[in-house]
Amino acid sequence: MLSKREEGIQGEEKAIKVLKRKGYRIIGKNYRNPFGEIDIIAEEGGYLVFIEVKNRNTPTFGDPLDAINTKKKEHMIRSAMFYLKTNKCFERKVRFDVVGIDRESVKIVKHAFIVEQKQ
Repeated sequence: MLSKREEGIQGEEKAIKVLKRKGYRIIGKNYRNPFGEIDIIAEEGGYLVFIEVKNRNTPTFGDPLDAINTKKKEHMIRSAMFYLKTNKCFERKVRFDVVGIDRESVKIVKHAFIVEQKQ
């Protein structure tokens, strides 16, 4: 039996394989900063893409994509902003995708959520 962390690593590796087949170019994985972690950072279709991977082995807790709550979105946005600032790439088009993995399938949701800019 795998630990939760080992299951997470396997899920991320599975997601990377699928993303590569779909044309994503992987830049990094498990990017950590003071605001949190981003599972995968990639480029696809002219976008810099920040990707969250959610893995479910059983349907008991619902669809893996339902696990992206407001708090997780806020952490991803702050982490992405930190990445953009640190790497001086604010001019890039940015997108947040989610990959949901269950026993039968891998679902990629492009533009899983939108970041509203304050004026």
